[in-house]
Amino acid sequence: MGAFLEERLPVNVRMGSSFSEQYEVEITTTASGVEYRKLTHPHPVRSGNINFTMLRDDLATQVLGLYHRAYGTYAGFRVKCVDDFSTYQDRGVPTAFDYTLTLVSAGVYQLVKGYGTGGTPLGIGLPYRNLYKPVAGTTVVGVNSVAPTLGWSVNTTTGLVTFDANKTRAITAISKAVQAVVTCAGHTFVAGESVHFSGVVGMTEINGLRGKVLSTLAGSITVDINSSGFSNYTSGGTANTRPQAGEVVSGGCYFDLPCRFNSKIESSSLSADVRDLGSLEILELVRP
Repeated sequence: MGAFLEERLPVNVRMGSSFSEQYEVEITTTASGVEYRKLTHPHPVRSGNINFTMLRDDLATQVLGLYHRAYGTYAGFRVKCVDDFSTYQDRGVPTAFDYTLTLVSAGVYQLVKGYGTGGTPLGIGLPYRNLYKPVAGTTVVGVNSVAPTLGWSVNTTTGLVTFDANKTRAITAISKAVQAVVTCAGHTFVAGESVHFSGVVGMTEINGLRGKVLSTLAGSITVDINSSGFSNYTSGGTANTRPQAGEVVSGGCYFDLPCRFNSKIESSSLSADVRDLGSLEILELVRP
């Protein structure tokens, strides 16, 4: 871990550039030829050789400028990989349910992306990449198949999703309707949040469900849960905003990879105004 520049390597990379991914595996071979293999961590590490052909002034201000600001191999920066920059099918529009997020602490989750689907994984599960550098404004979050638009935030320099302090309120009535109206006097819920229901007597079908708050009144909220076929409400119940035990928190985003330069930088003159920058090595930072 060390210095990091929150800027992106210019994306006008010349065709012919290459990227590779590998895993950190320690392999020891005995005299009899038996291999002992240890997986250092479950994250793929991307490296690449990239090339630029640019006008002299553009090269100086964009690539060479970043190289000097980073002090060469010292500091990290963002890289958009054109074949893998989204949690949805590598390049698709992210959804709130792309991958289950990793719980870091109470109410705090790490954005991730998994790899290797399509076959049976090892007992340790599929490999995954922690996404430390989501692109601003692209993160979406889901809790138990509900995608609240409020009640959480994301740090675009760490990839941590943090839910707001829990709002909780006792329930005194729930209507049977296509959009249930929940009476909870003195609540502070707002439209765009989502609430989890528990402890309801009578209308037990709603226990464990989460609904998005569609609208509010002083003593009630309307949620997107169809309760018309549920049993009649009798008493009790609590509504909570933060993810509760057993709920799955998921998310998606566009992302950059945190990388650093892994070689010296060389350029050659193609003409008075055009420069070629060949085979500049970059390496992904697993923990930027």
